[in-house]
Amino acid sequence: MTGAELETDEAGLFDPFTFLLSTFASILPRRARIPIYANRGHAMPQAAGPFANLDESALRVLAPRGAVRAFPRNAVVVNEGDATDSLYVLLSGRVKAFVSEEDGREVVLNTIGAGDYFGEMVLDGGPRSASIMTLEPCRFFVIPRGDIEGLLDRNPAFARDLIHVLIGKVRSLTQKVLDLALKDVYGRFAKFIDETAIERGGARVVPERLTQQEIAARIGGSREMVNRIVKDLTAGGYISIDGKQITVHKKLPAHW
Repeated sequence: MTGAELETDEAGLFDPFTFLLSTFASILPRRARIPIYANRGHAMPQAAGPFANLDESALRVLAPRGAVRAFPRNAVVVNEGDATDSLYVLLSGRVKAFVSEEDGREVVLNTIGAGDYFGEMVLDGGPRSASIMTLEPCRFFVIPRGDIEGLLDRNPAFARDLIHVLIGKVRSLTQKVLDLALKDVYGRFAKFIDETAIERGGARVVPERLTQQEIAARIGGSREMVNRIVKDLTAGGYISIDGKQITVHKKLPAHW
């Protein structure tokens, strides 16, 4: 494979679905200050947004019409295309934002942790741009659109954070387009490993235990391609996998 080709399937054909989903991934729901491929080699930090240190009581003062909702693991909180009428503050747990096609293909845009929020596009009144699913039991404080507009007027910290989020999405989209134009699936896989691996017990490991399908969804590739890459890197002694935990033993090669 070369590093300057657009996304192709296993037959070498251009895949417009993956290209479009990956291109627009960066301008959809976010995890504050963490790029799509995650967090450049450090443990995933706690959210530092305007709601990070607020409990339910404090949130109720800011948004009197807000309400707490709880969801079990693997529950769909919002669906792509739904009417947008509220912003969700994640009190506990972790969720993923994703888009999918009718045939079941899915691209994970990012993951969102406690103290962060999603649904900021509520301001334009358009439909939900992505679906949200819980990765573990979650509790949310749901703020209706009317209270969001009031928050912007009364809470400069929230308004500044929202501006920074939107700027970050533009920057992330620019980088994503470059990755799609200049990197193949292996290049995006290597970047994902490099940006997510952390130091633990004298070794570099990817903290999340992900299936090959989940990795494929994160990088905009297919499970079959990820499987081939993983097999080759394992055979070459670059990585090992135990219980879906990836350990990096040496720097991955620039090309596959």
